[in-house]
Amino acid sequence: MGEIQRPGALYQQVAAEIRSGITAGDYKPGSLLPSEAQLIERYGVSRPTVRKAIDALRAEGLVEVIHGKGSYVRAVPAPAVNIERTITRSGKTFRTGHHDWQQIEAPTIYRTTTTATTGPPLELPEGETLFAVDRLLSDPHTQTRALHRVLIPFATADQAEKLAEAPDTEPEDIYALLAAAGHELTWDETVSARMPLPDERDALRVPDATPILHAARVTLGADRRPLLLEELRTGADRAQLAYHLTADSPRALHAV
Repeated sequence: MGEIQRPGALYQQVAAEIRSGITAGDYKPGSLLPSEAQLIERYGVSRPTVRKAIDALRAEGLVEVIHGKGSYVRAVPAPAVNIERTITRSGKTFRTGHHDWQQIEAPTIYRTTTTATTGPPLELPEGETLFAVDRLLSDPHTQTRALHRVLIPFATADQAEKLAEAPDTEPEDIYALLAAAGHELTWDETVSARMPLPDERDALRVPDATPILHAARVTLGADRRPLLLEELRTGADRAQLAYHLTADSPRALHAV
């Protein structure tokens, strides 16, 4: 290939050429890309242009730069673990799909307020005070990490025995307490993907330019009134979420 003649900034043109080579299989996952000097000669551009192009590909997650060695095509491994987003019940006992995950450290309990993001699922105005419990979890088989947060409105805590005194009660046990209080429980869940915040990236140990999965589960009681909100965050490179769906409701398919 000679000098590039695509429209756009030079570094974007170089990045597009390399990206096309990766997509076409000219550069295999794990292989070393041509050196800066080779790319400069191949495309007839300056060193800063080549470096900006590599930085752009690195930000896209296509390239991994190892200092002193060069730039490698990043291999995209299959997820290490399936997280079953199921809730099962046997008598008075509830179980979730990550029941066997281990807590890396003690839960963090604090009071917080609803935001523009957390308020609507709970049908609460922004700024409403509630309990929050943060947990850092690890799958014992793959060491995949997940951040789990439970947001408990004060009204919900008042309905479940001793929950206001111990908001760090395990979610499965919270379900049992709410069921014992007379609630017929159902759950709604949404899943999104986004780039992690710096503290999330550090806690989850996800590589640069790697998104995280964010599952938000609302526990619903009588008249589908929201009782609590759970958030699960994990690296998209390490985990995928699995669901069992049924068609027994006229509303929509939902997680069971």
